[in-house]
Amino acid sequence: MKIVIPVFVAASSLLATAAFAANISATGVVKSVNTKGDSIKLVDGSVYILKEGFEAENFKAGEKVAIIFAMKNGKMIASSVKVVK
Repeated sequence: MKIVIPVFVAASSLLATAAFAANISATGVVKSVNTKGDSIKLVDGSVYILKEGFEAENFKAGEKVAIIFAMKNGKMIASSVKVVK
């Protein structure tokens, strides 16, 4: 029983970290659009890969966007991208 509690605590903290990291938000101005790779690059150099259902063609250089993303295998995967004013 003494071993089970530390393992449970460690597993719980990992799950809490993963849940927290799942909803990261950012805003910025689109610098370029990669239609073949379905990604957008912001002026600050960050690149967001768009999930299924989002097409890079919907965004234009110069637009300000709000992005919700998660880190997966070292890449920023956008689950929501909206043009903001």
